[in-house]
Amino acid sequence: MTLDDLEQIIAARAQADPDESWTARLLAKGPEKAAEKFGEEAIEAVIEAVRNDPERLTSEAADVLFHLLVMLHARGVRIADVMQELSRRQSQSGLQEKASRPK
Repeated sequence: MTLDDLEQIIAARAQADPDESWTARLLAKGPEKAAEKFGEEAIEAVIEAVRNDPERLTSEAADVLFHLLVMLHARGVRIADVMQELSRRQSQSGLQEKASRPK
């Protein structure tokens, strides 16, 4: 499965009945709730990384990616746009890219 595939699944599930789909239920609560859930999952991934538990980290990383895409969907941002931004940044070093950001 690719992130594009997952994005399509999320878009389809967003149209489902919130009583039958976790994704639809989360999105029905608004973009802020989707962002909050992404943050929770990111923290859980950090905890598992610190604990050095590869199996749990793998599971939490999957949750992070899923909830990142839900959050992006809630705000109308496509994964293709994120990938395009990553591609743009690839043409310069990370230090150069960071220095070019607005203060």
